[in-house]
Amino acid sequence: MSTKQRVEDRHPARVRISQGSTFEATVGYSRAVTEGRWVWVSGTTGFDYSTMTIEDDIVVQTEQTLTNIDAALMEAGATAADIVRVRYLLTDSANFEPCWPALRDYFGDARPAATMEVTGLADPRVLIEIEVTALKPETV
Repeated sequence: MSTKQRVEDRHPARVRISQGSTFEATVGYSRAVTEGRWVWVSGTTGFDYSTMTIEDDIVVQTEQTLTNIDAALMEAGATAADIVRVRYLLTDSANFEPCWPALRDYFGDARPAATMEVTGLADPRVLIEIEVTALKPETV
């Protein structure tokens, strides 16, 4: 007999959000997970998940990544204004500065704590991956 319990049994308030990316099913993760007021959005890339295509321009990838994050947050009942932490993963540090206008437009009001890391990413077409954590406002 297995001691593994279903997540739903152990964490009934946990909600998993999918955007239909083939990566989610292949690797075994959710685009976002919510529990209570917290929302954790997985590392998200600039793929258009409806076509599973990605542009090779860093700014276009960044904008699509933010669109993907925004969709996950919306489904979780949150907005960019609720983001408290952001982590940027880039394959080349020289690509970060061209992204700043899009990042400032998206995160400017929230001004979350942030980290930028240069690293290898799983798919060589991906130039940036962004992960966020949000805290939804208390309901009255």
